[in-house]
Amino acid sequence: MANSEDRKPDRISEAELAVMEALWAKSPLTAAEVCDEVCTARGWSQATVKTLLGRLVQKQALSAAPDGRRFLYSPLIARADYIGGESKRLVDRLFGGKAASLVAHLAEQEALTENDLNEIEALLKELKQ
Repeated sequence: MANSEDRKPDRISEAELAVMEALWAKSPLTAAEVCDEVCTARGWSQATVKTLLGRLVQKQALSAAPDGRRFLYSPLIARADYIGGESKRLVDRLFGGKAASLVAHLAEQEALTENDLNEIEALLKELKQ
């Protein structure tokens, strides 16, 4: 995998993210293999997957290596880097760049379980050490 910190692809749609998840789980894959992973659950055809793969290659999120008459697709960005960027974008856009505001909002909306709160507390203790 290339140095994913150097890559900042265009925004990835929800549909494209489903394709990325399949490739983050296992790669390289052909379009047919990606379809095997996502088509049934999403009601997509292989043509839909090929369109999404093409968009992701254009966005420099995936590489497409020729393999005979087909292509093998691999991620050019790491999942952790993508999630980190999207998380920061969310916090910046909706909470003025303050992660504490996001946590407070989730707590106010009762979207955090007791287990979530325990995990957050343990993480904060670990970060302070």
